[in-house]
Amino acid sequence: MSPWPSPPAAPRPPDPDRFWGDADVVLRPEDPRPGSWAGGPSAQLVGGTWWLAYRLRRPVGEGRGFGNVVARSDDGVHFTPVVRFGKDRFGAESLERPALVHTPQGRWRLYVSCATPGTKHWRVDLLEADSVEELAGATARTVLPGSDRTAVKDPVIRTDGERWHLWASVHPLEDPAATDRMTTEHATSDDGVDWTWQGTALAGTPGSWDARGVRFATVVLDGGRTWALYDGRATAAENWEERTGLARSHGDGRFTAVAGGPLLQSPHPPGGLRYADVVTVPGGGARWFYEATRSDGAHELRTVLLPG
Repeated sequence: MSPWPSPPAAPRPPDPDRFWGDADVVLRPEDPRPGSWAGGPSAQLVGGTWWLAYRLRRPVGEGRGFGNVVARSDDGVHFTPVVRFGKDRFGAESLERPALVHTPQGRWRLYVSCATPGTKHWRVDLLEADSVEELAGATARTVLPGSDRTAVKDPVIRTDGERWHLWASVHPLEDPAATDRMTTEHATSDDGVDWTWQGTALAGTPGSWDARGVRFATVVLDGGRTWALYDGRATAAENWEERTGLARSHGDGRFTAVAGGPLLQSPHPPGGLRYADVVTVPGGGARWFYEATRSDGAHELRTVLLPG
């Protein structure tokens, strides 16, 4: 018997009106001011239990991304923290969005984005254990090291029944004043640990709302109808306040942004809505998690249940 489970029916792109108006707040930031965030969600539904990994952040100069948390829930809205990881655990200056994965063999993995102190470099470390609770004592190993020329972070990881796929934001470092630029690069693996880069999945559209950089937030594998939501920004000034666009797969690893974006944004200026993740719900529908800007400039973690 194959260790790969049969995939559930793929969700469709979300309704922008309901995405905000019908959402519940999962987690508020600890301090209601700009630069204080609760977000960067990555979700799993396993055996009827919801698991959610997320990032906590303070403003620049006060700690930045100071922690990753994995929490559990019975309803997908009200979560209780199970394990917490501080940035010192990884020798990092800051942590970004984690990626939580439940493997076909039943093990748990947490891919953690780590900033190298004193630089603009990022890498991705992996924790693995038999249970979420045991991730607390797992040994971290670097699986996406980046290089002296590139920073790698914010992976989105999927399996298709044959291979592992990863999409990460990659930032060029040759110009210290422009390290916020980013493309989404695609990698594949036989085991989810050793990755081979395959090329650029999506780059920004010149002159458009996403010209400065694009970062995949979620990928929905659906054969020839595979699609992704991505975070985009037009300028360096929009760093940390990306909005969300829709991209569709060519079937060869490349994606094309759908015109007319962004698809999703917060109603609170400057409109940041990013890091959307989706999980199909048994019986129909899909639950979305995302990070969004509030009226006070802080970011909160929200969830919404939409028709599949």
